[in-house]
Amino acid sequence: MANVIMTIEPYWYGDTWVFDDESVGLEKEPFVKGIPEMIDALVKDIPDARSGFKLTFSSLPFPDYQVELIRMREEYGGCWYRVRDYSAEGWLCSALLRYFETPPETIYAKAEPNHRKFDIEPTEVAALKDRIKRLEQLVGKLTLENKQLKEKATKQL
Repeated sequence: MANVIMTIEPYWYGDTWVFDDESVGLEKEPFVKGIPEMIDALVKDIPDARSGFKLTFSSLPFPDYQVELIRMREEYGGCWYRVRDYSAEGWLCSALLRYFETPPETIYAKAEPNHRKFDIEPTEVAALKDRIKRLEQLVGKLTLENKQLKEKATKQL
């Protein structure tokens, strides 16, 4: 069974929002025709959203969703969706079918900051600190050895 709730990480590239999803074979897949403006409204309170944010979406409602998109009509292999209670419309291309078997009647979505890009596992931090300590020790030993060799060379002259 496919996931019911999915997540992508859109970011600004060139002059529009795009996303990568290796799991479904998409790279720099652009949002077009009204969707970028919808995304702008969704991320207006997310600092530095153009560097990337988390977009969660589903054909079923989920807690704290921000927007409900209603399918209006199909065109050119994609579908036009309208934001419920607003006149804003946008077109989602056939890449939508990488996530749904058929274009859903309704899509629920939520935008959140992408904290993961700033997260470093504690074990990674510990490993980096250990590596720095070993490098500092090595530099100290080499400095001492270099000083001793210079002193020895000076005495032999």
